[in-house]
Amino acid sequence: MDAIRDADIDPTPLEGKRVAIIGYGNQGRAQALNLKDSGIDVVVGLRDGSPSLARAHGEGIATASLAEASGSADIVMLLAPDEVLAAIYREIEPNIRAGAALGFSHGLAIRFGFITPRADLDVFMLAPKGPGTALRSLYLEGKGMVALSGVSRDASGQAEAIALAYGRALGCGRAAILRSTFAEECEADLFNEQAVVWGAVPQILIAGFDTLVEAGVSEEVAYMECVGELKLIAQLIEARGIAGMREAISNTAELGAVLGGSRIIDESVRERMKAVLEEIRAGRFTDVLKDEEATGYPRLRDARAQARSLPVEQARKKLLD
Repeated sequence: MDAIRDADIDPTPLEGKRVAIIGYGNQGRAQALNLKDSGIDVVVGLRDGSPSLARAHGEGIATASLAEASGSADIVMLLAPDEVLAAIYREIEPNIRAGAALGFSHGLAIRFGFITPRADLDVFMLAPKGPGTALRSLYLEGKGMVALSGVSRDASGQAEAIALAYGRALGCGRAAILRSTFAEECEADLFNEQAVVWGAVPQILIAGFDTLVEAGVSEEVAYMECVGELKLIAQLIEARGIAGMREAISNTAELGAVLGGSRIIDESVRERMKAVLEEIRAGRFTDVLKDEEATGYPRLRDARAQARSLPVEQARKKLLD
C-alpha cells in the first residue's frame, strides 16, 4: 500500500471551493480550523442555539444554519455523530448543490446504509486515524496525522482528487494518506474500538488493578503498575514497533511478557475477536447503535456512571491530589 504525501497531491481541486463542515465537535472543530489555516474557505453548519456557535465564532470560524451552510458549499463534510447523520442528511439533501461532493471521516454511514446519497454527488472519505484534538495539535506543530481515503461514488471523475486535496489541507499529507474503502475503514475501526484499544485494553487495565488490590497491594501502587505505565509502552511502540519495544525493556520484563502475554491472550480470546468482527460485518452492532440513540443512550449513560465509580478511578484521583 503506497503512502501518499503532500508532494504527491494536487491541491487545486479545493482552490476557490467552499467547504461546509456539519458539526463542530471533536473532528468538526479540528478539521474546520486546519482548513481555515490552510487557506480554505470554510463554513460550519450548526443549529440555532448550538453551544458550539460561540466557540466557533471565538475561533474565527464562519457559521450558518445547516441548510445555508450545505447550500453554499462545493464540498459538504458530515462530521456529526454517526447515529444522527441519516437525519441530518435528509434535512440538508434538498439544499446541497448539484454535482457537489459529500465527505465523511468514517465509513459507517455508507457501509451500513444509514445514508444513500443523491446520485449526482461525489461521495468520498478522508478519515484521520486519531482524535480531532491530536489532528489539530499535530497540524500546529507542523506535523500531520495518518489518514485513510476512499471513494464510494465518483460522479464527477474528481472524487479521489478532492479527497486527497482535502486530506492535504488537513495536514494529513505531511504524514501519510493511505487508499482504503468505506467498508475496510469502518470495519477495522469498529473492530479496534470494540476488541482492542478502546474496548479490551481498558478492561485489562481494570482487571489487573483489581487483581493486585485484592491480593493486598495498595491502590496507588496497583494503579501505577497497571495503568500508569501504559503511556510508556505506547510511546515505545510508536517509536520502535512492538519488537523494538520488547528489546528496549529489561530482560526481566521481556521474559515476563513472553511467558505471561500468551496466557492472557490465548486462542479463545482470538476466537472471540473473530466473533466480534463477524457481528460488526453482519450489521448487528449498528442495529444496537441505532436503538441506543433512539432510546436516549441508556447503556452509555450507565457505563459512564459505572466507570466514574470504579476503584481504579478513585486511585487515580488520590495520585493527582
